[in-house]
Amino acid sequence: MTAPASSTTATTATAAPVTSSAPKIRLPAVHLILSDAGCQPLIEQYGRTQTTDTARALLADLRARLLAARQDDGAAGIDTGASTAASTGAATDIPALLAMLAERLQRSNRSNLRAVFNLTGTVLHTNLGRALLPDSAVQAVAEALRWPMNLEWNIDTGKRGDRDNLVEELLLELTGAEAATIVNNNAAAVLLMLNTLALGREVIVSRGELVEIGGAFRIPDVMTRAGAVLREVGSTNRTHLKDYAEAAGPQTALMMKVHCSNYEITGFTKSVELPELAPLAKSHQIDVAVDLGSGTLVDLEQYGLPHETTVRETIAAGADLVTFSGDKLLGGPQCGIIVGRKDLIAQIKKNPLKRALRVGKLTLAALEPVLALYRAPDLLPERLTTLKLLTRPAAAMRAQAAAIVAPLQAALGASYAVTAEAMTSQIGSGALPVDQLPSFGLVIRPNGKASNALGRLEQRLRALPLPVIGRVAHDALWLDLRCLNDEQQEKFIAQLALLEQAGA
Repeated sequence: MTAPASSTTATTATAAPVTSSAPKIRLPAVHLILSDAGCQPLIEQYGRTQTTDTARALLADLRARLLAARQDDGAAGIDTGASTAASTGAATDIPALLAMLAERLQRSNRSNLRAVFNLTGTVLHTNLGRALLPDSAVQAVAEALRWPMNLEWNIDTGKRGDRDNLVEELLLELTGAEAATIVNNNAAAVLLMLNTLALGREVIVSRGELVEIGGAFRIPDVMTRAGAVLREVGSTNRTHLKDYAEAAGPQTALMMKVHCSNYEITGFTKSVELPELAPLAKSHQIDVAVDLGSGTLVDLEQYGLPHETTVRETIAAGADLVTFSGDKLLGGPQCGIIVGRKDLIAQIKKNPLKRALRVGKLTLAALEPVLALYRAPDLLPERLTTLKLLTRPAAAMRAQAAAIVAPLQAALGASYAVTAEAMTSQIGSGALPVDQLPSFGLVIRPNGKASNALGRLEQRLRALPLPVIGRVAHDALWLDLRCLNDEQQEKFIAQLALLEQAGA
């Protein structure tokens, strides 16, 4: 039976969709992207699961952007069409989507720990990893990554061994100490020493030596966490031997000297040096501990650098224990080293905290060859990377600046002026804070008064595949070339084309 015409008309009016005048913009399905031949290299490199998930996320983002663009255009009374994809920067063809997918996968799989150009002028830059290891240490670490190692196994006896023994003999030879132990950094070394020998007892320290190191870590705070009681003596600028003598008593566990490695007090000052303090402590049967902080194993003056008290000098002057870092002036991996009297080191090694603070095979693999280099001090400037950088001739840096200035200027264009100039470097990591090293590098100044021109340039340099880290001072960006070797120079110049494209 034929339905009435009026009924048919009503049904048709209800079911009719509301259409837009704009044509639909379609994105391909995920399976079409994955089955494309151009996607196979991505699947082989990143795996099907990750590639699929990233493709889905990419399409979802593009879909949201396209929808938002259509709504914005509609609200403005614009007739939206196929140009919507172009206006949002969203591509709808598979080759373009694959390029976007590859970029996303590469970005998400890039390591967070990346190589950078350290052009700050600070050689031992804490935020950039401090000391660079010599080739012998790098090779030793690579070997330790690939093979099982006798970390705590005595090959001669076939029994369990002590991991400290792997480097202890070298440390005793180089420092003149009776024993040694290794933990993960110098703060840990101080903490372990105080917790072992001064738990619940007093440690006498001059007020002028209550240092604060980077990240607001302070000696008094470390002492509190170690369970020791700080006994301050003297004043900020003047401390006398009698101050230590008057503070010594039955509750005194240690007299401690802290090397003021990251500042210097000048003017009307007085401090008690170790050769004067050690006999006083001995007369009271109190041990003396010295936190050297950076800690060097050789007299730096023989290489034309300022003198820094060595570990051997500190032991010879009467210290019962000395703590110092492995990754600063020593030029090795991050670790804390404690050397001194055998009976005291034995107590420290029995502390349960020692296991929590101990180092692994990679640290020891790197430390041993670095220490071995010190057996030939005359060859150190050639073989120890840190010393090579600290003693680098200004003429070498001047030659580098001359080779780089023109290509850098070309990459930056007329918005900036690049000049090669003399400047000063510093050792860093709290070592010899007031001593400067003559250096040479590049200075970049903006032409005109463009707002935040240096900030934008800094950002462009950091965005390069190998980020360039300099320092801003006196309305200019300074690129100190002390830490740029010949191989790095080639890579630096090679990526300047990318800097030019970024500024276009």
